[in-house]
Amino acid sequence: MLDLVLPERCAICDVPGRAVCDACRSALTRLVPPVCERCGSPGPWPVRRCAECAGRRLAFAEARAAIVYDVRARALVREWKEHGRRRLAREAALLIAEVVPRPTADCLAPVPGDPERAWRRGRVSPHALAVELGRIWGLPARDLLARSRALPRQRGLSLEDRRRNVRGSVVLHVPDVPHAICVVDDVFTSGATADACASAARRGGARRVCVVTLARAVR
Repeated sequence: MLDLVLPERCAICDVPGRAVCDACRSALTRLVPPVCERCGSPGPWPVRRCAECAGRRLAFAEARAAIVYDVRARALVREWKEHGRRRLAREAALLIAEVVPRPTADCLAPVPGDPERAWRRGRVSPHALAVELGRIWGLPARDLLARSRALPRQRGLSLEDRRRNVRGSVVLHVPDVPHAICVVDDVFTSGATADACASAARRGGARRVCVVTLARAVR
């Protein structure tokens, strides 16, 4: 009944029909190799460490994303996170599964949401994404991590300020941590959030942490 009254519209172009229409889905830029082996940044050839992650101490073994965080991807993420389009979690998971190989991990661990913003928005998008990806990949999604404090918005901050902002902001939510964890988030921007999550998991006993996101900022 709701679909008849409020038909589904494309999150990117607003055309009625599907959550993401075929034309917009095809237009999203996939992040295919060659990419940096560590952080997943695209480049002209594969490298172990790129200019973006060289010299940084990263707690995660590798990070991979499905699409470039461009204008179309921003529209998709905005509709999903800020306008409550929960069905987009499934679309995001399908895009990831199309591009990113199934990780070698014991479980998927969503990035925890900021408590205040999670209360305003309802369901946290990384949690929904982890659940949908878990169904596709046959992996359990577990809320292993939690925020230790509320964070100011990251938007508009420099890379160094972003890293400083989230440092130590994630803690373990459970006592038992699997050996191999895949952290799931919607967007990889500076890698600061992914690293904070991986650091918390490693401190809790995880031996290997990888990161998977829908989109990635490309510089």
